[in-house]
Amino acid sequence: MIAEILAVGTELLMGQIANTNAQYISKRLNELGIGVYYHSVVGDNPGRLKNSLNLALSRADVIITTGGLGPTQDDLTKETIAEALGRKLVFHEETYQGIKAFFEKINKIMADSNGKQAYLPEGSIIVPNPNGTAPGCIIEKDNKIVVMLPGPPKEMIPMFEQTVCLYFESRTGQTINSRMLKVFGIGESEMELRILDIIEAQSNPTIAPYVGTGEVIIRVTAHEKDKERAEQLMEPVIRQIRERLGSFVYSDNGETMEEVVVGLLKKEGITLSVAESCTGGLVASTLISVPGVSEVFDRGFITYSNEAKIKELGVSEETIARFGAVSRETAEEMVSCLVKKTGTRAGIAVTGIAGPDGGTREKPVGLVCLAVSLDGEIVSHEVRIAGDRDRVRHVACLNALNLLRKKILGL
Repeated sequence: MIAEILAVGTELLMGQIANTNAQYISKRLNELGIGVYYHSVVGDNPGRLKNSLNLALSRADVIITTGGLGPTQDDLTKETIAEALGRKLVFHEETYQGIKAFFEKINKIMADSNGKQAYLPEGSIIVPNPNGTAPGCIIEKDNKIVVMLPGPPKEMIPMFEQTVCLYFESRTGQTINSRMLKVFGIGESEMELRILDIIEAQSNPTIAPYVGTGEVIIRVTAHEKDKERAEQLMEPVIRQIRERLGSFVYSDNGETMEEVVVGLLKKEGITLSVAESCTGGLVASTLISVPGVSEVFDRGFITYSNEAKIKELGVSEETIARFGAVSRETAEEMVSCLVKKTGTRAGIAVTGIAGPDGGTREKPVGLVCLAVSLDGEIVSHEVRIAGDRDRVRHVACLNALNLLRKKILGL
């Protein structure tokens, strides 16, 4: 089958938001064995949308639209496509009750305009939306398939995974299972060299590496009749990749670095505190995004200035004067003072230059010094991170958590 992704929204044409939905859907459709030949974007205009739809129907078997399913007057995707396909919009009571329940859940009054979202094309397959008010739908007509999904990724992605994927799997008679290996601390080129022969020999399962922010993700996907057989196909490939990449692989089930670290802390009964300078609380914020972290996370300090490092943590003025605020020595003293102050078994300290200003030849922008303490033993690490301020802070956070992960595992 040939697919076209048709994004609806004037904000996309104006460059106000990026079309990340098309990227996500393209990857997933290819994994489902459906070739994506075209990407299109059209504004919130019924005439132009109808023309774009007709063009898509002339050259593709599957058309997936995103956007334009909201309650406002310019949300006309459903109405325009239903008219173009000769389908009436009919009221769907179950969907209406679901929309009402959503507003009750968030303790808000449902506007009358939201009621139009319960009208769906006659004979369509409804795609429930557990995270919003706009349901999607699937229309089959003349050997063509049109799938309509809302624009917000937090709504679209779960709907695609929970309903649309299953729909296409039922048509192909195959189950598509994927596992994501998360890799940190090794560059994409070196990683690829280590597993290139595995990638080149792929057939089923397939192996697709791609770059995240500061890390590499390897998606292993198997096509089989059932999930158990797909897992059996993937397991030896995943084992082989792990053998090649060793401790650089921190997860083979798609967990984030913070989820892995919190899991290790819980498993070992280790309490943790953090002291941050250049990351400005990002390490603590990242950790507390994980449910249940309160079992192990004690507290965090943002000691951005030298004075804060001295007064809040107890770092000596002499250390900062001799080695500088951004140094392994200062990071080590920060974490040593931190665990003495909090009494936690583990501690993380981060200090660095996030930029864009403040760097020198000896200590350039992107220099970050990290230290971890576990049961009195301290390890430190210095990294140089390329990119803008946000990237430096994000990758510094990953490095800090990874340093603790490796210390806990004895790596």
